[in-house]
Amino acid sequence: MRESSLFKQLTASSIVTVCCVLGLLYFGRAVLEPLALAVILSLVIAPLIRTLRRIGLGQQPATLLSVLMVGTCVIGLGIVLAFQLVAVTGDLPKYRAAIRTKVSAVRELTERPFARIEAEISAVQPQERGTVSGRRGINTVTVSPTQPLPVEIRQPRLTTRDSLARLFSMAWGPLGEAGLVLVLLVFISLEHESLRDRLIRLAGQTEINRTIRTLGDAAQGVSRFFLSLFTVNLTFGTLIGVLLWLAGVPHAGLWGALSGMMRFVPYLGVMGAGAVIAVFVAAIDPGWQLALSCIALFVALELFVANVVEPKVYGHTSGLSPLAVIISAVFWGAMWGPVGLLLSTPLTLCFVVAGRHVRGLEAVTILLGDAPNVSGAQRLYQRLLTADSDTIVRDAHAYLRRASFARYCDKVLLPGLALAGADMRAGRIDAGQMETMRAAMGRVAATLNPEDRAQARTRRRRDVSLLDANLGAYLRQMRETRQGRWQGSLDVPAHSVVLCAALAAERDELMSELLVSALRDANIDARSTLIGSADRPGPDKAELISTVILPYPVEERLGDWLNAAAELRTHLPDALLATVKLPFDQSTVPQPTVEEHVDIVLRSFEEALAFVAPERAARG
Repeated sequence: MRESSLFKQLTASSIVTVCCVLGLLYFGRAVLEPLALAVILSLVIAPLIRTLRRIGLGQQPATLLSVLMVGTCVIGLGIVLAFQLVAVTGDLPKYRAAIRTKVSAVRELTERPFARIEAEISAVQPQERGTVSGRRGINTVTVSPTQPLPVEIRQPRLTTRDSLARLFSMAWGPLGEAGLVLVLLVFISLEHESLRDRLIRLAGQTEINRTIRTLGDAAQGVSRFFLSLFTVNLTFGTLIGVLLWLAGVPHAGLWGALSGMMRFVPYLGVMGAGAVIAVFVAAIDPGWQLALSCIALFVALELFVANVVEPKVYGHTSGLSPLAVIISAVFWGAMWGPVGLLLSTPLTLCFVVAGRHVRGLEAVTILLGDAPNVSGAQRLYQRLLTADSDTIVRDAHAYLRRASFARYCDKVLLPGLALAGADMRAGRIDAGQMETMRAAMGRVAATLNPEDRAQARTRRRRDVSLLDANLGAYLRQMRETRQGRWQGSLDVPAHSVVLCAALAAERDELMSELLVSALRDANIDARSTLIGSADRPGPDKAELISTVILPYPVEERLGDWLNAAAELRTHLPDALLATVKLPFDQSTVPQPTVEEHVDIVLRSFEEALAFVAPERAARG
């Protein structure tokens, strides 16, 4: 992962630049709002334009026809909803009695506790007395307040001309902005290719690849997001309308359309739609049963769609984390009001996509992206530093449900340990941290053993002290305790055992033990041994071994490694001899030197698994 330079670039000039950009967004909203709407809408209808062009239409007819089709659908839907809204307004007087009854009941329920509390407080407070005390008695002073004269302010009656003028002034703003957006949409769609070429030319020849990828990812991401969101919201609104119609709620189509449209506003929209539906149903029903049933139905359907349907339909299509969606809604809502709420997700998505290719916006992608730019190995190393073995085990079990233990070692476990080793050699880890990391790694490795994975949650943990013994020796001792002195029976077919041999060093022993676990996870009879140990089967058992695998040597132990390879060649002449050199291995021993003493140099645990399995099958 590329290191982020956010804090290095956080200077006074960058802060001033950010403040200027925020001020431009806020005070330039009159210009930027319609422009942003038009750009987003052009990305939304771009697939439709491309489809029309593929059937033979030119750029201009395809653009105009697409805008006409979308505009007709929007205007038709608006007219239908307007008539529905007028019908609801005309029916409201019929529900006036029910509304008054419900309002009175709700007011009584909400005001009664506060009235009781106020009465209790008034009972214990001393009463104010309007009296004057003297030596000879008490003279009561009665104050007669002056009664205010009632004043009534009457608005002058509006003439027909005044009413039309007010209505025109109210509609002029939205209609004018909609017309401006429409004009911008047409011209941006017509000049789509030209605008892309201009942006690429503006970025320069050296950045042409990055610019094309940024524009392509942004266009594809926004189009895919809105298409998925439109599909989900249309289905949601249709289901709400049908269910309300089956429940006997009047104007069910209006409430279904309202629910579908309000879901375009993140989080707040669906809450507002649910509140409006609940109030209307409560107003039309004399009791509370229908209202509560509709509320429960709405909440259940929304939870199902948000937690089950949406992840299945578009998963991480938005590219934003849930917290980022809320933050973007708050930010753009504060900047541009309702239009900002509607555009919050696509606008933020464009910045997140751009941050994947533009270094200056990388911080936006890291903070708001759907996944942090942290690899599994880095996450493992971070959890080891804090001794959070529970989280490591939970993440490992989630990884192992979709991949093998060999892949987990190649992609997560061994690279994470390599990061720890690099920091240890650089002096960035003290002795206390190293002890904590080793103890946590011992618990993790013991828990993730493929042979004990089913009992991992119920087995009692054992603390591991790695000050006197290394982790590899600990894992080998655990295996011998479970399976016996030879880590299994010696009454097995010839050439069926894979032997993972290691020098007496923590690095080599740990790699050997992890490789044994990875091979056993694939139902291969793998066993480990320590080179130079006298406790091993006799020469008559040499025919059981088909392959011997050694860790790649390091400079300090190259002589010992060469002697060990020669000894293995002598005692196991029929066995294949292999070594594993991982991509992140820091050893500087030349590979040709090693290749002279082994049959093959493997690059990963998965490659070792692929090499051993066919060989064992052929010899078996």
